[in-house]
Amino acid sequence: MIVARRYLVRGRVQGVGFRYFAEERARLEGVAGFVCNLPDGRLEVVAEGEADAVIRFERAIRHGPSGARVEDVLTESLEPGGLHTFSIKA
Repeated sequence: MIVARRYLVRGRVQGVGFRYFAEERARLEGVAGFVCNLPDGRLEVVAEGEADAVIRFERAIRHGPSGARVEDVLTESLEPGGLHTFSIKA
């Protein structure tokens, strides 16, 4: 089953390679979507794919790369939109 989720990731998540980490994890799991920095210091991540793959992807972003410190992740379910790639947005 295809699912879609939106995550708002708070903590030390900018300037530590988190967007590139998320892109790599999405590629490994076959998840589509995007990641971008928000002006308030959080990250926005949208992920769409097979339910098991999205769960594994979420587990990874809840930890982040070694230089990150994830303090909180707000999660919202979305309607799948037929995304096919994962990208880093400016």
